[in-house]
Amino acid sequence: IFAKSAIDNSDKKQSTKDNLHTTLAVLHDFRSGLDFKDLTYTFLRDFEQYLKEKGNAVNTIAKHMRQLRTLVNEAINQGYMHANAYPFRKYKIKQEKGRHEFLIPDELKKLETVEVEEESMRHVLDAFLFCCYTGLRYSDFCQLTPENFIRINGKRWLYFKSVKTGVEIRLPLHLLFESRALGILDRYPDSGSLAALPCNSEVNRQLRKLAGLCGIKKRITYHVSRHTCATLLIHQGVAITTVQKLLGHTSVKTTQIYSEILSSTIVRDLKNAQRKRRKVKIFPDKSLRTSDFIDNR
Repeated sequence: IFAKSAIDNSDKKQSTKDNLHTTLAVLHDFRSGLDFKDLTYTFLRDFEQYLKEKGNAVNTIAKHMRQLRTLVNEAINQGYMHANAYPFRKYKIKQEKGRHEFLIPDELKKLETVEVEEESMRHVLDAFLFCCYTGLRYSDFCQLTPENFIRINGKRWLYFKSVKTGVEIRLPLHLLFESRALGILDRYPDSGSLAALPCNSEVNRQLRKLAGLCGIKKRITYHVSRHTCATLLIHQGVAITTVQKLLGHTSVKTTQIYSEILSSTIVRDLKNAQRKRRKVKIFPDKSLRTSDFIDNR
C-alpha cells in the first residue's frame, strides 16, 4: 500500500511511475504481502535469482533493482524504515554494457526497397523508416499530429516536446538523409494516420517479419531506428553536439556512445589523421597560421 501510494503521489514523470508500478507487480508475483522488515540483503539476492530463473536479462534485473532501491529510499525518507536496515548497503546491482543495435546503410536499403503487400506491415515499415531518418522514439512518434509539422522559410520542420525528457526538439526534415522522411510523409496526407501505430510489442513483431523478408539477421525492435539515425549521422561527420540536439539527449555523454559503435567511423577517423600528419612539416614555415595545424573536423 505504501509503495503504490508513494508512486502515485510523487511528482515523477508518468513513464517513471509506470516503470515503478511494473516492478511492484513483479515483486507481488515473487512474494505477496511484503513488510518492510522483509527487505533484507538476503531478500534482494533471492529476488535477483527469481528474476534470473524467469529468463530476465542482466540489465532488466538491474532495472527492477534500481526501481526497488528507489522505493526503499523513499520508505526511509518517510520514516517507514530505519536507515540502518538499508538492504542495498552491501548489495551491488550488476549491469552489463548495453549493446546498441543499429542498421548499416546496406540493411537500410533492403528495408527501403522490400515489396510489402500487407497494408498494416507497410504502415509499420514506413513508420520505422521515418524514425531511422529522424531519430524519434516510439513514444514521441505516436504523439505526432499535423500541428507538429511547421514551415520555416518555406521548408518543413518537425517540432515536438519529448515524452520521456520534456526536451523541445526541432528537426529540419529537408536536411536529414536527403529528405527521405518527407518522402514518407507525403504518402500520408494526414500525418496523424502515419503516427497511429499498434502497441510496441505488435510493431516489434511486424519488424521481425520484415527483417526476415530482407534477410537481416539482427534482432530489430522499433528503438533500433533511433540507434540507426544517431550512428549514421555520426558516420556522415555530423558534429556530436549537433547529433545530441537532434536526438534531444540531455547529456552529450549519451550521444558519445554512438561514436564508439561504427567501426567504419573509426577507420575513417584514423585515415584522416594519417593524411593530416603527412601534411604537417617537422619545422613549419613561420608564415603558416596556427589554424593550419588545428583539426577542425
